[in-house]
Amino acid sequence: MPDVTLTKTRLFEGVWEGVLTYEGAGNYQPQIEVTHLQVPLGGVEVAEKPEESLWVVRVPIPADLISDGVQTFLIRDARSGETLNSFALMAGDTLSHDIRAEVTLLREELDMLKRAFRRHCLETM
Repeated sequence: MPDVTLTKTRLFEGVWEGVLTYEGAGNYQPQIEVTHLQVPLGGVEVAEKPEESLWVVRVPIPADLISDGVQTFLIRDARSGETLNSFALMAGDTLSHDIRAEVTLLREELDMLKRAFRRHCLETM
């Protein structure tokens, strides 16, 4: 089975970009499909760079899909249906609650470490 790898390079100005590599025999031409909630996105670009044996994949993120919550995009090989990569956008109240919960957990763990360290210092004196 051919080995196809899609690696993210950046997310810039509303466009997800990645590099697609192929290791296998024959002349491979990728067919990339990007979906959000199982609906295919348009405007996906796949540009071959034969001198480097790779393809550059560009996925423009439609503005109407950016909203509160977590929006997940799947990038798949249209021939095999294999998921090559994915990315998620988080925005709005969902994000702030997640960050607050993480900070609270980190504070609790730091307080526990401080107490353990102080107890250790008292016991070793």
